Amino acid sequence: MIRRRRLFGLAALAAAAPAGHALAIEPYAAPNITEHRLAWSGPPLRIAVLADLHAGGPTMSESRIASIVGTTNALRPDLVALLGDYGLAMSVEGRQVPQANVARLLAGLRAPLGVHAVLGNHDWWEDEAARRGRDPRATPLIAQAFAQAGIPVLRNAAHRAGGAWIAGLDSQWAFGRDRGAHDVGAVLAAITDDAPVILLAHEPDVFAALPSRIALTLSGHTHGGQVRVLGRSPMIPSRYGERYRHGLVTEQGRHLIVSAGLGTSFLPIRFGVPPEILLVTLGG
Repeated sequence: MIRRRRLFGLAALAAAAPAGHALAIEPYAAPNITEHRLAWSGPPLRIAVLADLHAGGPTMSESRIASIVGTTNALRPDLVALLGDYGLAMSVEGRQVPQANVARLLAGLRAPLGVHAVLGNHDWWEDEAARRGRDPRATPLIAQAFAQAGIPVLRNAAHRAGGAWIAGLDSQWAFGRDRGAHDVGAVLAAITDDAPVILLAHEPDVFAALPSRIALTLSGHTHGGQVRVLGRSPMIPSRYGERYRHGLVTEQGRHLIVSAGLGTSFLPIRFGVPPEILLVTLGG
């Protein structure tokens, strides 16, 4: 009987340890710096990538955002890419961080070639009027806050930076799953010469159909699965599942890098997929 109780006790501890880590440790951990180096035809470029901040709730306070900004600046990137989903995305109650405060904190990012942002699905969903209107020309509240803070938001547009085109696609899930405000044609029309193109796209699924003109796509959205057990994730918000879950993907000579992101979505947990800042070095 004593042996059986000990076995039950060990089993309970074995179950509780991962749960405690997922709830109390990994969601709050300092982000990993995940580096990727790629050859390319443009001038050398270092890009810091922040995705899926999900400010608010128990895991992403204003002080933590300020710390992430400081960590990013210490990497001394040439350019910073913000990949969307800046606000709260929880099915449990959580404290909202005002959009103006999120924008003010992110405006502290420093890079000689600037900070460039795109919108994610939750940036549309957080603004119920914009989402319900189903008008891709609407300006969600977070985009207005970014504009006031001096952070450009690329919405199906592109501009030159450091000898390359930095292009931004609006959310592919703006009005619900696979019902988006994105327009790849408008992005391509904005590119007027043969300089290499870096596309910022919150959701990675568009990568499957992109033309070879776009050399590198940077995405978030999946959180790397957010929970990873025995090599599997219970939910990956992509029609392609594991294919675009996380990390570097190369298909037909084109590159995609998917960030595990920084915050949490729906439940404040992470397990086996720690938060990360990407540092992408091109050329050099």
